[in-house]
Amino acid sequence: MAANKPRAVVSGGAGFIGSHLCEALLARDVRVLALDNFITGSPQNLRHLQDNPDFEFRQADVNHGVFIGGDVRYVLHFASPASPPQYDANPIHTLKVGTLGTMNMLGLARAKNATFLLASTSEVYGDPLVHPQPEGYWGNVNPIGPRGCYDEAKRCAEAFAMAYHRSHEVDTRIVRIFNTHGPRMQISDGRAVPNFMAQAIRGEALTVYGDGSQTRSICYVSDLVRGVLAALDKSDELPVNLGNPEEVTVLELAATIIRLAGSKSPIEHRELPVDDPKQRRPDIARAREVLGWQPEVGLEDGLGKTLEYFRSVL
Repeated sequence: MAANKPRAVVSGGAGFIGSHLCEALLARDVRVLALDNFITGSPQNLRHLQDNPDFEFRQADVNHGVFIGGDVRYVLHFASPASPPQYDANPIHTLKVGTLGTMNMLGLARAKNATFLLASTSEVYGDPLVHPQPEGYWGNVNPIGPRGCYDEAKRCAEAFAMAYHRSHEVDTRIVRIFNTHGPRMQISDGRAVPNFMAQAIRGEALTVYGDGSQTRSICYVSDLVRGVLAALDKSDELPVNLGNPEEVTVLELAATIIRLAGSKSPIEHRELPVDDPKQRRPDIARAREVLGWQPEVGLEDGLGKTLEYFRSVL
């Protein structure tokens, strides 16, 4: 491992997005230390990196403190359950990793004089009353609803990042990540894309909640990671939305996946979950202006690549 290369610490490094981020940092000649406790991440996601001399993995829970020797140039906090079934199963852990975990990772960045980047989420906007959602919108979140453990943890994480920036002059970044998909997503993730793909491949009915008119904006993981690295390089301390502004209804998404999978699956409607957002689309004007970033992978191209991955693991 070349000590003259900058070093990054990535929490949640064995997760879906975290593992792609580790890969992208290594490709930039950055040494990577990935941390994960495997609550939702998987060792399989990092297996292809284990022989890279610039890569190191440590099983750790960042809620219990982060103690790392040596130099650190970047601290990227991606640890957290990120889908409703995951945070429903781990609500207290989800709250802790957004609050205590964020504080511990910020403490590491402060001690090492490193740049800190927080993986926040479009969920900070809750069930939005403003559409599309710009960064200046404060959101419509139910703090005591079933999604509150995730939404409020991430809102608190953003407040922590700003407090460390203002009080301790830590160089901080906040990216608000909208729906992202791609290889290494968990089949049991519970969000629309993996649900629909698993059902379509198995020939089962695709379960659409409500009438399917609610909208989502789906970003492919390679575009998202490019945006994260651009924020690391060029951004300021204020939040920036990263997502694909191409909006699609859940019903259209289901029909597209059935067609791409060559499946004969029917569509089955179920009751809409509590606090499920009715519309979700990022306003990415700030990302275009500050980062020079916008997504490049079209909806069907991205879905095709993710479908290929799901076929390989199912």
